[in-house]
Amino acid sequence: MSVLSIFGFMQFGLADVLDIIMVALVIFFVFRWIRDSSALNIFLALIFLLVVEVVVSALNMKMMTALMHTILDVGVIALVVIFQPEIRHFLNRIGGNSAFSRRTRAIVTKIFGVKGKAMDTSSVNEITEACRTMSAARTGALIVIPHETSLDYIIETGDRIDAVVNRRLILNLFFKNSPLHDGAMIVEGNRIVAARCTLPITSSPNLPPSYGMRHKAAVGISEESDADVIVVSEETGNIVFVHGGVVTEIHNINELKLLIGASLSGEAEEAV
Repeated sequence: MSVLSIFGFMQFGLADVLDIIMVALVIFFVFRWIRDSSALNIFLALIFLLVVEVVVSALNMKMMTALMHTILDVGVIALVVIFQPEIRHFLNRIGGNSAFSRRTRAIVTKIFGVKGKAMDTSSVNEITEACRTMSAARTGALIVIPHETSLDYIIETGDRIDAVVNRRLILNLFFKNSPLHDGAMIVEGNRIVAARCTLPITSSPNLPPSYGMRHKAAVGISEESDADVIVVSEETGNIVFVHGGVVTEIHNINELKLLIGASLSGEAEEAV
């Protein structure tokens, strides 16, 4: 009896070649995704356990096979619980940034008549003028404008507001003595839906050292979703616009209006 026959490879056909290639691609892409994270060691340990499970199963070692099945079943559940944020981030990137997903959302919108929450020009002006005032006063602010990707899980971390976008309300929310000034404000369409929300922090090492937690949180949520994020620095008063993990420094308020308008226009075109 040959080694190949032990592992069930006596008849090696095209399907087996495709099977090996697909598994290798899955391992490659997962490895590339987690190679710079703490999950790499756990992933390598999981691969080792899978190899052991295949070997003991092929050798018909019943007790070891049952033991390995139990370890792997419990291990998979533990991995899902431990790495839930990373898994959500990975799935959001796949489902939110591809052309296929955008087309699928457009088709679903047409079939079910789901209408997006578009922001009009007056709301853009209210937000940008509030940012101008906060920049001059060096009042820190973090404003998130979601598009297609749902941020309900972010909204749940804060306090619901549900008010029409208004510059005076924005200034009051981010006033340093306000109980809601910490965290992010979420704006959907023409309404402020929540404040004091907690955002994920980016793990990117490429941000300038001068960027604080607001900037890191802005980049973090823009990596997980298609949202636009506006940050006003409390230390310098500088304004930045963040989208897709890319940080753009704002030199005058008209630049900010143009960037928000361009982003909203792009969203409208995708929905057509």
